[in-house]
Amino acid sequence: MVRIKHIELGEFPLLLAPMEDVSDPPFRSLCKEQGCDMMYTEFISVEGLIRDAEKSVQKLDIYEEERPIGIQIFGAELDSMVAATDIVVEAQPELLDINYGCPVKKVVCRDAGAGILRDIPKMIELTEAVVKRSSIPVTVKTRLGWDDDTKYVVEVAERLQDIGIAAISIHGRTRAQMYKGEADWSLIAEIKNNPRMHIPVFGNGDIDSPEKAKLYKERYGVDGIMIGRASIGYPWIFREIKHYFKTGEHLPPPTIDERVDAARQHLRHSIAWKGERVGVNEMRRHYTNYFKSLEGVRQFRSLLVTEDDPVVLFEILEQVRDHYNNEMILQD
Repeated sequence: MVRIKHIELGEFPLLLAPMEDVSDPPFRSLCKEQGCDMMYTEFISVEGLIRDAEKSVQKLDIYEEERPIGIQIFGAELDSMVAATDIVVEAQPELLDINYGCPVKKVVCRDAGAGILRDIPKMIELTEAVVKRSSIPVTVKTRLGWDDDTKYVVEVAERLQDIGIAAISIHGRTRAQMYKGEADWSLIAEIKNNPRMHIPVFGNGDIDSPEKAKLYKERYGVDGIMIGRASIGYPWIFREIKHYFKTGEHLPPPTIDERVDAARQHLRHSIAWKGERVGVNEMRRHYTNYFKSLEGVRQFRSLLVTEDDPVVLFEILEQVRDHYNNEMILQD
């Protein structure tokens, strides 16, 4: 049984990676239904939290059916990190996660996210302050290093454990790589196999199929896997991996009814949570993946990503359902 302090996550948990403008409550609910064991919010700016910025505060929203869940923050100023810790704890997630992995320039230029990998002593200082302030478990998500010359993550993991973090998730790339090239899990395995390490170690990067999840589980010995991009528009990745672990067999791909139902649920919850305009606009990035590989879907996708009226969007989704179900009947 993998545990983060008192939080039980099962024998080999699958985690949903925190993703900006993706891992919001509407999307998380779909992933939870499909077997995700632990989820994280989108990362939240501590400066936005302490200034009561609407977008940052909204990201604190969590629902009972999502638990266990972690709220993830990023920042570079000690006082702001400590103040934001109080706000996060008050929101009552199961844990608080610190983002030291985001490679985006607007975050890095403020020495936050992966930017702090250029200043490991500051990383340790900030983390220790949050751990001491928090009454809930604190975890960290990070990368291998800033670049190929600064892959200090094995030592960093030890130091973070020594100051009290409860688990660590590691993306197998440097900041310089961004999301290019193949993720290197060898240092993640080295951390897991370090006899000094006793906290859960989760691997992240390039897991996009049940076969790869099983291979990396066995090859690198991690406590669980964090899945990000492969879940976008495809929450079924979690159930497919779990089924493959259990049986060695593949589940059939989601039916057209399942795809349409998921898109409808996502759109409906997105509008309810974000309002009509933002909810409709932010759903557009998901349609391609919901209907990926369907022959001739481009005509429907073009309508879905340009239409603003929710009523019409739901009608288009039903047209997708009818079109492909009728096509299957004709083929039979």
